[in-house]
Amino acid sequence: MKKLVGVMLVVAATLTSCKEDKSKTVTTNKEVKKEAVVLTNNVDTENSVLLWKGEKPTGTHNGTVKLKEGALALEDGALTAGEFVINMSTIVDADGSGRLEGHLKSADFFDVEKYPTSKFVITSVENKEGKLAVTGNLTIKDVTKSITIPATISKEGNMVTFKSETFVVNRADFNVKYGSKSFFDNLKDKFINDDMELSFTVKAAVR
Repeated sequence: MKKLVGVMLVVAATLTSCKEDKSKTVTTNKEVKKEAVVLTNNVDTENSVLLWKGEKPTGTHNGTVKLKEGALALEDGALTAGEFVINMSTIVDADGSGRLEGHLKSADFFDVEKYPTSKFVITSVENKEGKLAVTGNLTIKDVTKSITIPATISKEGNMVTFKSETFVVNRADFNVKYGSKSFFDNLKDKFINDDMELSFTVKAAVR
């Protein structure tokens, strides 16, 4: 199977921005965590997905992005490492708006031609009261930040499912500037919220 070297800058991905929810907002740290794990590509990309949601004054948009490849590693049933490579060219709007999808892929937002993938690489996992606090390096465009997200992991047969709770990332931290009050002060009500909601569901085959 294809080897993924976990010594890379890292990811994740998706649309405009979202509702501010302080209980779900993740902190982006100045220093990324060190990665030093070699993983085997075992993610079922057909049944794994990143969900996104963004908001502006006139409404919300949501949709999905597919994974290009990825890996999960377990030891004695516990999650020890993981890496999700996100195929940014697969951004889909749930309402089927080709115009919006094209705009999201353009240089205004995620500049998919220049940055075809985003990535999330797990650097540490803590078990807190039955839930996992998963810290990892998230790369969008040319920016990498360390974030911690809440998640669970379950196993049925040789299939493992990693499922995160919805978490909020500030797109301005990753230089996604279009319609952002963080970069422009003359938008009036034509802005798009900086916060975007994301969540992972990732399935992988493990021995």
